[in-house]
Amino acid sequence: MFNWLKARKAEAPASKATSRVVEAAGVTAEDDGWRRLGGDKGRDLAPMQQSRMQKLGAMLWESNRIANRLIELPVAFLLGEGVTLEADDEEAQAWLDKFWLDPINRLDLNLEKHVRELFIFGEQLWPVFVNPVSGAVRLGKIDPSQIKEVITDPDNAAIAIGVLVSRPNGGKKLLRVIYNGDEEDMFGIAARKRREAMTDGDCFFWRINDLSNGKRGRSDILSAIDMADAYEELVFGEIEGAVTKRQVVWDVTIKNATPEEINERAKTMQPPGPNAIRVHNDSEVWECLTPDLKAADADGIARLARNHILSGSTVPEHWFGGGGDVNLATASSMGEPTYKIFSQKQRFLKALLEEVAKFVIRQRLDALGLLGMAADEDYIPRAVFPELTARDVSKYATALQQVVVSVTQAVQAGLMAEETGIRLIAMVAGLLGLEVDPVEELETARKEAAARRERDAFSMPSMPPMPVTAPLPEPEPRG
Repeated sequence: MFNWLKARKAEAPASKATSRVVEAAGVTAEDDGWRRLGGDKGRDLAPMQQSRMQKLGAMLWESNRIANRLIELPVAFLLGEGVTLEADDEEAQAWLDKFWLDPINRLDLNLEKHVRELFIFGEQLWPVFVNPVSGAVRLGKIDPSQIKEVITDPDNAAIAIGVLVSRPNGGKKLLRVIYNGDEEDMFGIAARKRREAMTDGDCFFWRINDLSNGKRGRSDILSAIDMADAYEELVFGEIEGAVTKRQVVWDVTIKNATPEEINERAKTMQPPGPNAIRVHNDSEVWECLTPDLKAADADGIARLARNHILSGSTVPEHWFGGGGDVNLATASSMGEPTYKIFSQKQRFLKALLEEVAKFVIRQRLDALGLLGMAADEDYIPRAVFPELTARDVSKYATALQQVVVSVTQAVQAGLMAEETGIRLIAMVAGLLGLEVDPVEELETARKEAAARRERDAFSMPSMPPMPVTAPLPEPEPRG
């Protein structure tokens, strides 16, 4: 149970003398080898459960349509229009472009796979390989099933500093998790000492759906695995029931017949085929029977199960073909919580990619002996994502026009300050995708207005040309 206790027991010399064991107060360095009797309940899954979650997640993504959509929909919304890395410095931008399109990295093709697997497994482990001369960075990939242990900072359980993984051909290796910054500023003595022993390489380790004191990530469909499988079985059962309903049974009643006569008649009977002619006397009654499986009741059960799965993922029913009583107005409002969840995922991916991009730029600068420039604003990268949904420009344009008119009237009436008015206008303009600094915009508008007044004051209106008239005829001489 306790590895530390077993090790101490093995090291203890054999002796008949007994000694009194006293529990030490406080926490010492030796306590780090202990593990709680009940495990880290509520923080991480047990190793076997973690492995099973990853296997089931991949299996359901491949075979279960509703589980597949729960993964693919966010991936499509987040990455469907493409993602780019940008930096203000031209040389830094060239470094990012080479990293993005590197024949091994090919993030234009592989980013979608990385994000999909992050949502399925809840973790991603990317070892990095840096060219010692140029500082160029390439990413590798280690399957999350090879992760044996995540080592955290002894002074901060929320920070993963290393990952122990198993090698495909046996053995283990300990990778150091990458953080962009100075080791002495980020970590204490104990964490730095541990990281110095991690000499098998560096890596990026990402996890989702975890807790602060947890070490491992969880799949996006972890809580939906059982229900999605049950829903699939329910659908298959209804399909089989529909096939059964198409089958018929002929019930034949022979009046006033003995058992022997019934058996003899049954030997010669054949079910009638299409357009067949059946002739019999009034002693036989033929009746076609079909099973009544009450299949209509299963529709409500299937919808209940499907909505239970979708609600846990904040996905509206009409996105999965179950429109129900939804109209355009309710559909628009029902999608807003989903977009909020997708925006949250987008912010995480944005931070993830920007952290990788910072590492790429830092390695390039370090190779040039210019690592101190990494903090310059021109070398800070940005991950640019597309809009999640198309904006209703007409609606926001109408709102902008109304706000401008209202603000103008309020300012002229002395009921609102100009700066407050421009802030209102900037707020609505932001809905159209235009980011405006209200203070700077107001100052610029005042300067342009002053320039127009000055120009109008010194410009004289041009006089229209005089009309050209024909000369008057000369008077005729008199007698």
